[in-house]
Amino acid sequence: MKPFSSTLVLASTSPRRRELITLFGHAFRFVATDVDETQRVGEPVAAMVERLSRAKAELGARNLGDALVVGADTVVAMDGAILGKPKDADDATRMLKLLRARAHTVFSGITVLRDARALTQVATTPVWMRAYTDAEIAAFVATGEPLDKAAAYAIQNSAFHPVARIDGCYANVMGLPLCHLFRALVAFGVPLVEPAHACQAYLKIACPIAQSILHPRDENLKSGI
Repeated sequence: MKPFSSTLVLASTSPRRRELITLFGHAFRFVATDVDETQRVGEPVAAMVERLSRAKAELGARNLGDALVVGADTVVAMDGAILGKPKDADDATRMLKLLRARAHTVFSGITVLRDARALTQVATTPVWMRAYTDAEIAAFVATGEPLDKAAAYAIQNSAFHPVARIDGCYANVMGLPLCHLFRALVAFGVPLVEPAHACQAYLKIACPIAQSILHPRDENLKSGI
């Protein structure tokens, strides 16, 4: 694969995002950003993740010259309310009981920025949780893992396996929708091989929607697929 002349930066230190972005086969730098993630009054969730991903990309780009910077923001929403990271074990238990056997939506905003140019993708994935038991919740919460996860769960956890099914991008639920990011990176001239096969092989999934995201009929980059 041809090298890209500019430095590539992911404005996130999330282990899951760092893990996923390596599937593109390019070396990325990782920088932390400190952005106020408070939702504005009356702000739709999709608009919120778009705004925050842009803010993170802009902050990550400071003092980096002509670097190409990726900003990302992911939110779990249910019944109009955002479910962030739980405050403690009791809060994690509350969230998991609230989610049990019901549907919610994961929203991610992805912004690729270089100089004054920016492109943003917004991905949405409806998620249906399985009817796990109180005992399963207690065992999972006892591991401590839910405390650093939005909505107190990780889709990729094979022991708890909380998700019954999804309708959309699996990687989005992990925090980095790779096919959406691919479209924006290619628009900036980054030489990439389509990530569909690498993503599916790495995550051990079959993705029925990758091609519809990679080659949408609507050329508008702000897609809600």
